[in-house]
Amino acid sequence: MNRLAILILTILCLVRTPAPAEEDDYPCRVLGLFQADCVDDLREVTKKVSGLALVSADHKTGIATFRLDAAKVFPDAKSPKQILEKLRNKLNGESQGVFQTYPLSTIPRENLTEVKMPIAGLDCKGCSYAAYLAVYKIEGVENATASFKEELVTAWIDPSKTDRATLEEALAKRDVTLKEDE
Repeated sequence: MNRLAILILTILCLVRTPAPAEEDDYPCRVLGLFQADCVDDLREVTKKVSGLALVSADHKTGIATFRLDAAKVFPDAKSPKQILEKLRNKLNGESQGVFQTYPLSTIPRENLTEVKMPIAGLDCKGCSYAAYLAVYKIEGVENATASFKEELVTAWIDPSKTDRATLEEALAKRDVTLKEDE
């Protein structure tokens, strides 16, 4: 081959070779990770979003890490805050309102108070989700779990913003029966 042919082939290869992906990891709190099997549900929802991958998720901490090339998945997002907002909206839509992302807590876990509330009467995943939402959406709740199998709602709270009585009141408004602490 002559030099011109080699040069043309080299240029064609360079033009056709896609640039390596500029993927980044985005750890965040996830509303909707209220029991262990919700991780599988989140994985399935994530598969519906082209260019998005679930790297890890832990229902006990409510934290998940997503991997994506933000320039491709959310090309109009210009900051990490906008990326997380678009990710929240996308997951919320794909999960029909079950999953939403939020920035990581600024409060270290060791500064949170764990509140365990034995409950009765929750007989399905949907009932557990309703109890979870009643608690999770209270200001000062950094994470929560709810399990009808374990008959338990657990919340990690900032004690300067909320307390057990507020959590119990929210559950009572949702007609969740609290059992006496064992």
